[in-house]
Amino acid sequence: MKNKFAGKKIIRMICLLMTVGILCIIPRLNVYATVDEGNTGERDTTTVVNEPGSAESGEDLLDLNIANALTITQSGDNGQVNGTLRILITLTLISLAPTLLIMLTSFTRIIIVLHFTRAALNTQTAPPNQVLMGLALFLTFFIMRPTLTQIYDEAVVPMEEGTITQEEFFEKGIKPLRQFMYGQTQTKDVRLFLEISGDEWESGSLDDIPLTVLVPAFIIGELRMAFIIGFIIYIPFIVIDMVVSSTLMSMGMMMLPPTTISMPFKILLFVLADGWNLIIANLVGTFFQ
Repeated sequence: MKNKFAGKKIIRMICLLMTVGILCIIPRLNVYATVDEGNTGERDTTTVVNEPGSAESGEDLLDLNIANALTITQSGDNGQVNGTLRILITLTLISLAPTLLIMLTSFTRIIIVLHFTRAALNTQTAPPNQVLMGLALFLTFFIMRPTLTQIYDEAVVPMEEGTITQEEFFEKGIKPLRQFMYGQTQTKDVRLFLEISGDEWESGSLDDIPLTVLVPAFIIGELRMAFIIGFIIYIPFIVIDMVVSSTLMSMGMMMLPPTTISMPFKILLFVLADGWNLIIANLVGTFFQ
C-alpha cells in the first residue's frame, strides 16, 4: 500500500516539474504602442505607466495606463500576438470547430439526406461513412463559401490590420452566419423559442433575434427539411419493394427475402436516373432558393 502511495507522489512530482519547466521556457509577451495617429507612446515603449494592482477604485481600472486589463491588438509587425498565445487560440478554435460546423452550417441537412439515400438503396455500408462524411464536408464548403468569404473580408482582414477591436471582430464575424441561418429558418420556429424564453419579437427583424434563439430554430428547420427530402427519396424505392414482394408472393416464393431481389433493381434504377446528380443538385439548390 505504501509503495502505491509513493508511486502516486512520484508521478505528481514529475507532472509538477514538467509544468514548471514548460512555464519557464514560454517566452515573454511584450506588446508596444505604435506611432500611428491616435495611439499613445512611441515604438518600443510600453504604454503601461502604473504597475498592475495599483488601482484603488473602480474608476482607476478603466484608466488607459493601468495594466489591469488585457487587450490584444495586432497591427503589422508591432503588437504581434505571442506564438504560445496563437497556439492556444488555434487549439480553442479547433475544439469548437465540430460544433460550429454541425450547428451553424448546411452540414446537418446534407449528411442526413445522404444517409437517407443509402438507407433507401439498402446497400448497408456502400458508400461507407468516410465517403459520405467527406462528400458532406466538401458540399458544405461549397455552399458556405460566400458566407466564409464575407467573414474573412469583413472580420478577419480588418482584425489582422488592427483597424477593429475584438468586440467588433466577433460582431462582424457572426453577422454573415446569422444572415445565412435566418434565410433557412422558418418564422414559426423562431417564435417557438422566443415564447419558451419569454422574449418578444416586435420588429420582426433579424437584429432582434438572440443567437441563443436563432441557432436552435435553425437546427429544427434543417432537421425538418432533411426528413422531407428523405421521404421523397424513399418513395420510388418503396414502390420497387412492393412490386417485388407482390411478384414473389404470386409465385409462391414465400421464403425468399424480397430485399435480396429488389436491391439490384434499386441500384439499376438509381444508376439509370443518375441519382447522385439529381439528389446532390436538388439538395444544394434548396440553400439558394
